Amino acid sequence: MRITPLHAVLSIALGLTVTQPLIANTAFEQGRVIHTADHFAVLSQRERISPENEMLNARLGQILPALMAEQDLDMWLVINREKAEDPVYFTLVPQPTFAARRTTMLVFYRQADGSIEKLTVNRYPLGAPYTSAWQGGSLVEQWQALGDLIVSKNPKRIGINMSADWPVADGLTASLYQQLTNVLPQDWHNRLVSAEKLVVRWLEQRTAQELAVYPHSVSLARGVIAEGFSSKVITPGVTTTDDVAWYLRERFSQLQLPIWFMPYVSLQRPGIACEADKPFCGESGAIQRGDILHTDVGICYLKLCTDTQEMAYVLKADEDHAPAGLKTALATGNRWQDILTAQFKTGLTGNHILAATQQKARAAVS
Repeated sequence: MRITPLHAVLSIALGLTVTQPLIANTAFEQGRVIHTADHFAVLSQRERISPENEMLNARLGQILPALMAEQDLDMWLVINREKAEDPVYFTLVPQPTFAARRTTMLVFYRQADGSIEKLTVNRYPLGAPYTSAWQGGSLVEQWQALGDLIVSKNPKRIGINMSADWPVADGLTASLYQQLTNVLPQDWHNRLVSAEKLVVRWLEQRTAQELAVYPHSVSLARGVIAEGFSSKVITPGVTTTDDVAWYLRERFSQLQLPIWFMPYVSLQRPGIACEADKPFCGESGAIQRGDILHTDVGICYLKLCTDTQEMAYVLKADEDHAPAGLKTALATGNRWQDILTAQFKTGLTGNHILAATQQKARAAVS
């Protein structure tokens, strides 16, 4: 992160990579500074439909075939109830979609050439890129149609969203599972396997187009944070941390950017201890000069969600810059981040990355 003056009142810590020693000097170059979200385009709700569906089609065409082959799944079922959808449902359906209609069944079948046939068994058609295998009729007829479709395709391994460890992969309820097994031959039940790894891999991967869009989404989040951490919003001694949090939330609402958790803003101040057993180091209340501020925000734009944390220092009346000690601490923190991100390599687990990071960090201070 970096510290930069903002409106001569605040200094905001912004994200950037450095290559300083672990106990770093503070003469580092400033990274990209964003002062406001006003300089970044935000498509209207209507304008977002086309690029969102374009990215969905690319994901279904490029990512899903490889993942189903990788996980050795011939079929993947995502079964949903209206207003109680599977957690992965909205990543699979075209926009505008606000809910599953009644019971909505998505069927993905891996064909001989490796391509994926995308089918629905619904009382209401879903539309492209899905082909309706059945529509209309009663709920009983719908379930029977699903059973008949599965049997007609004769898949050897059928992925269903049941997982003990990953909530996003545990969307198939007990009653839906019971109804599914009711419409399948008894000797087919052992073909049903957990799609946990497929779901996790589906959610963690991004196409080239999504990777191109994501920095713009992050910039929008950072722009709003910059506004919140400025004299436009904060009057030292008056403005509270909750005031700033609500500014962030309402500003995102003005931009029609949904948040996926309430923005969090806290302060740290000399004389206020950060106890070891506290879950978070920070207090709420009126912001004073000399405080360090922290925020954590998450927004979604074009179906891509961010998670951004930044820090700020509120300058005292006789200060033009943040204290040297804070800059040194920030540079040290940046170096820790550099060591961590340098360990990110395909094929390593989180535990492997953590162990390598700890080893490198110890070597840097020895």
